[in-house]
Order: sequence, then C-alpha cells, then structure tokens
Amino acid sequence: MGVTLNDTPSANRLHIGVFGKTNSGKSSFINAFTGQQVSIVADVAGTTTDPVYKAMEIHPLGPCTIIDTAGFDDDSVLGERRVERTKLAADKTDLAVIVFAADEKPTANNCVPVGEEATAGDEKTSQEEYREKGLQDELEWYQFFREKNTPVLLVINKTDLADPKPLFDFLKSRTKEEALLVSATTGEGMSRVKEALTRKVPENFGERFITGDLVGENDLVMLVMPQDIQAPKGRLILPQVQTTRELLDKKCLVMSVTTDKLLPALSTLAKPPKLIITDSQVFGYVYEHKPKESMLTSFSVLFAAYKGDLPYYVEGAKKIDSLTEQSRVLIAECCTHAPLSEDIGREKIPRMLRKRFGEKLTIDNVSGTDFPEDLSGYDLVIQCGACMFNRKYVMARIDRAKQQQIPMTNYGVVIAHLTGILEHVVMP
Repeated sequence: MGVTLNDTPSANRLHIGVFGKTNSGKSSFINAFTGQQVSIVADVAGTTTDPVYKAMEIHPLGPCTIIDTAGFDDDSVLGERRVERTKLAADKTDLAVIVFAADEKPTANNCVPVGEEATAGDEKTSQEEYREKGLQDELEWYQFFREKNTPVLLVINKTDLADPKPLFDFLKSRTKEEALLVSATTGEGMSRVKEALTRKVPENFGERFITGDLVGENDLVMLVMPQDIQAPKGRLILPQVQTTRELLDKKCLVMSVTTDKLLPALSTLAKPPKLIITDSQVFGYVYEHKPKESMLTSFSVLFAAYKGDLPYYVEGAKKIDSLTEQSRVLIAECCTHAPLSEDIGREKIPRMLRKRFGEKLTIDNVSGTDFPEDLSGYDLVIQCGACMFNRKYVMARIDRAKQQQIPMTNYGVVIAHLTGILEHVVMP
C-alpha cells in the first residue's frame, strides 16, 4: 500500500489552533472550515471541554492538525484545568485563529452594559469601553500569540445573526488587522479563511531537513539501528523511518544495519560511508569502530536540530560538568509508553549521570506533556529527541527554560558529552 498524506506524522503537520470564548462558534467554524463534523456543536456553553486534535488534509494548506479548544473564559468547576489545556494547545499552535461572535452580548463577568451606570462611579460606559472590557480575553490571547511569533488570524463568526461592523472596526483599531467575516451556518467566507491562512503559514514551514546539508545525492549513508526492546516488533521507531525517507528523497545511497552487523557491513563496502547515523545508546561503540573518513552523528542529535535549538543544547551539555551529588536534573520524554527495561531516559542516562556524580543525584522524570511551568528547582533539563512533538511546542519548552535561565540539553548531546565524543559528532 502506498503512503498518503494522511500518513504524515502529526508532529510534521501544520497545527492550526482555533481559540475563542465559550459559544463563540469555534466548533461550528471548524466544521464549516473543514467540511467535516470534527467537533460537537451544541447551544450549551462549554461543549468543548478538552482540546480536540484532528489530522486532515486541507487544500491548499496540505497536511494539517486542527485543534478545537475549550473556551478560555470557561468558569465551570473544571474550567481552570480546561484553560490550562487550552494554553498547552497554544504552545503547539503554528497558526492561530481567534474566533469572535458578531452577536456577543455583555455579561456581568466581563463588562458593563452600554448606557448603564458603571459600578465604579457615575460615568456612563462608552461603546469603546464596553468593547474593550468585553473583549479583554481575546485581546490578551492575541498579544500572547504575537509575542510567541505565532501568526494570528482574526475571524468574526455569526455574521448572519448580527451586524459585525462595530466589532470589525474595534478590532482594527486595537490590532491594526482586518478580521475576516464568516458565517459557519451558511458557509460564507470560508474560502477567504483558507486563502488568508495560506498567506500566514510561517516562512520555510515544512522545508527543514533532518539531515540538514550533511549529505546529498549519491552520498552513502549508513544507519546503525539496534533493534532492542525499545523498538516494537516488526516496526522501526519514528526517527528511523523519517530519516530513512528523507535520505531516499535526497537520492542518497542508504544502508541500514544493527549494531552487531556494523563491522561486517563496513567490510563489504568499496569506500567508507560519508555519514553514519547511529542510535545514541551505541554512540561510543560506533565511534570506536567507524572509518576515520566517515562523519558520525545520531538520530537524537539530528532531531535536536530539526525540532529544537541545537546550539542551546550544546551549551546546556557543558553545564553537566558543574553538577554535584546535590544537584537536581529533570529528564523530559515526549512518549508516554510504560517504562521498559534499559529505557534510555529512565535508566541509561540516569545511570551514566549517577556513576559520574554520585548515587544521591536527584533525577526526576516526566513524560508526554507533563512539563513543569516552574523549572527553578532544577540545575539541568534533558529533553528527548521529541519526534512525537511539533517544533513549535519544543521551542515553547526551550523558551521557558531560557526565560528561567535553566540549562537545557538533549539525549543524544548528553550521551555524546558523557562519552567524550561530542566534539567529534557532526551537526547539521
């Protein structure tokens, strides 16, 4: 069976997050925009309780993940937790859509009705003041995305129910941007939304190469891939698959071996591979036995550059030498699988660190999206290759570490540093 666009890994898809207040029509907008029943629609406020992620192909945007989020004004019992999940979705968002309702009415919680006495004094509340108070949440989220360099599209929904001009004029005065007018009910304006989103796709999105400029057409590349308990029987792990596919697309000559077949494979070659890519856990062995002419790197190092900030990771690795037995290290893994024997993040790296700095070294592990907001208690953060996350989310983690001045590095970089070969590892 051939590979289709629907087989594009989620982490490589354009993530479009849709945000707005409860009952602004986010879910209806998504269904109209995609032409599918992606989200449940109801008149009850807060129908969407957790972000809904839907992978699909949208012309002309290509492979996308649409994220329908809970209203960021959710004041229900679980509202705070839902808003936190909405913030997590925001960290993963490559393109943000903020949906406003043309028929939005003032509420006691967020504004004073036009023409009524203001609670703080005798002055009347002007239309502009009403708008500013009533749309404070949306404007704060707009500013959040701007600060994160995330492109934002403003959409006024429900234009079939109310005159959108006052809201349109207000948003233009506050953001200098013209909101698109749509109706999820009639489908009006959806083609303009797709056109606008296409123009806002981040520059060079999808054009990054895992192997960078290390190899090109006709270069021989050897992949050293130990098939241990970490690799599901009958399958390859995602970084191996994606790297192999990229090398084939580059018209490279690709040779794949397990660690025990490295030497027999090298002996059959007329010339050494230009590049050897290995699993981090056998870094030392491969470096010891590789031909001098062959460059060496690892899947984890390549993904550190592909998904994150490799120079920052290298600087973070240098901080390892200043650790003591009293230090605290956080190891963050993207996968949420049950820990297996010889797990690289839960056993191998901790064993290497404790062998060097002492058994009392404190090491905490988190998985999935359980990444702490406050990193101040740690002396170092070690992130996995992040093949399961999109680059936007990984960079959000890196930004958090930078803001809190906590060194951060990566599995492959750490192992190369601890085995003393980091300076010999090539980086894209």
